[in-house]
Amino acid sequence: MKATTVLLVTLLASTQYALWIGDKNVFDLLKLSNTSKLLQQENALLLKRNQKLLAEVIDLKNGGETIETLARYELGLIKPNETFYQIVD
Repeated sequence: MKATTVLLVTLLASTQYALWIGDKNVFDLLKLSNTSKLLQQENALLLKRNQKLLAEVIDLKNGGETIETLARYELGLIKPNETFYQIVD
């Protein structure tokens, strides 16, 4: 009876050691869970950005107004017979 008790206590102690202190313990699991949540949030932001870029690429391929808009704001496009006004604060 005493040998069985010692064996059971030893098994319980080794299981608890593995659970709390050993490799891949509870704390590692919590850390991985938090890291996973952060990466999912980052992926969601990147997915939105990619969708926006894809919509812009599709519009550029279809020859929409995106080309003119980008040229006006990024390159300073002024069409003939247009007057350019620059407002400085």
